[in-house]
Amino acid sequence: MSDSDAQAADLVILGGGSGGYACALRAAELGLSVVLIEKDKLGGTCLHRGCIPTKALLHAAEVADHARDGAKIGIRSSLDGVDMAGVNSYKDGVVGRLHKGLQNLVASRGISVVDGAGTLEGPGVVRVGDRRYTGRNVVLATGSYARSLPGLELGERIVSSDGAISLDEVPDRVVVLGGGVIGVEFASVWRSFGAEVTVVEALPRLVPAEDEFCSTQLERAFRRRRIATRTGVRLEKATRTGDTVTVSLESGEEIEADLLLVAVGRGPNTTGHGFAEAGVPTDGGFVTVDERLRTGLDGVYAVGDVTPGLQLAHRGFAHGIFVAEDVAGLDPLPVADDGVPRITYCDPEIASVGLTEAAARERHGEVHTLTYDLAGNGKSQILRTSGAVKLVAAGPPGGGGAVVGVHMVGSRVGELVGEAQLIYNWEALPADVAALVHAHPTQSEALGEAHLALAGKPLHTHG
Repeated sequence: MSDSDAQAADLVILGGGSGGYACALRAAELGLSVVLIEKDKLGGTCLHRGCIPTKALLHAAEVADHARDGAKIGIRSSLDGVDMAGVNSYKDGVVGRLHKGLQNLVASRGISVVDGAGTLEGPGVVRVGDRRYTGRNVVLATGSYARSLPGLELGERIVSSDGAISLDEVPDRVVVLGGGVIGVEFASVWRSFGAEVTVVEALPRLVPAEDEFCSTQLERAFRRRRIATRTGVRLEKATRTGDTVTVSLESGEEIEADLLLVAVGRGPNTTGHGFAEAGVPTDGGFVTVDERLRTGLDGVYAVGDVTPGLQLAHRGFAHGIFVAEDVAGLDPLPVADDGVPRITYCDPEIASVGLTEAAARERHGEVHTLTYDLAGNGKSQILRTSGAVKLVAAGPPGGGGAVVGVHMVGSRVGELVGEAQLIYNWEALPADVAALVHAHPTQSEALGEAHLALAGKPLHTHG
């Protein structure tokens, strides 16, 4: 076909996941014509194989814990097993309803959705099958995939997170390879469902991207939950024999399990789409972009997991909205990873925004910290959760420096990160937050109490 036969639009978006569809929706809202190309399902990994189904599993796990532990608060309840068919039906129902809603929303905005695998042929040109789509601008939003390790063949007993969300039974014994976000979330689910769980992490601590305080709190909680951990040790090999898999570590230890989850992170989905052939610059597989998410190819942007940095759905949303507004000439502010909230939905949850203490010292030199134990928070006592809030502030104690990091561990603390991101992104001083009124009894009071103490006027703490 000739280029004159190609369908033209203001924006051609390659990938209909979090970054891609957010970009499409905002662009259409701003009056731009949009072609959105997706080879699988709108919503991408987050909706179908990541955020939504895993959090549905985590909620089912929470209900299982409540049923098992009801007697501790005077409720006569018990856990009479986990019906994985029922759990999967609940999970799939949530995904299905959200998928249908997204399809209707995209259709209502007049966005042209193309089913198929797209290939970038050059600036402004994407081919799907034998048809070309031309755009004044092109957005690369092809997402990420579950990484594995050399020598590990995925199958019935060795699975990635893609396979782990659809198990038809609860394994009795599980080894989770990788102690990052994905690994500790699945470890938490399976322990709540009754499995024996061992987490193996090559780095010295769990959730190594978080502040060391969070790692210490989580490891302590996992010990209480009888989730075994092996940190600072690497996998040597995994051997399948019948219905079991033997995990051999470089330390010489062997662990026999019914299932091995490979949760060693996610890689950028940048091969097979013509990026290299079209001249898109990459580094380590990730698309190289400037702060305005422009690639080295004229008129071509990249958003979400294909770019270096945090691999989070809401970062992808923010990237997509930014590019749509940039193309429309609104001159939006760039998205800074430090200001993006991060949540790990294991039990207990981890929520953070801003800099770790170590990163803050590198950037600001002198810093000071304050840790508020949730034992002093009424709602946390009601929820029977333990944990703490750690604040990192720039400058010396008493100097009134801005809060540059907020790190929280405890049940449901993910719901507090909305306020925490405002504190960080608006460069709030401890005294600014201390002056705010936090409703009682809520866990949000823990943030307020921590800032009162940091401002030099502790209420329920000794300072």
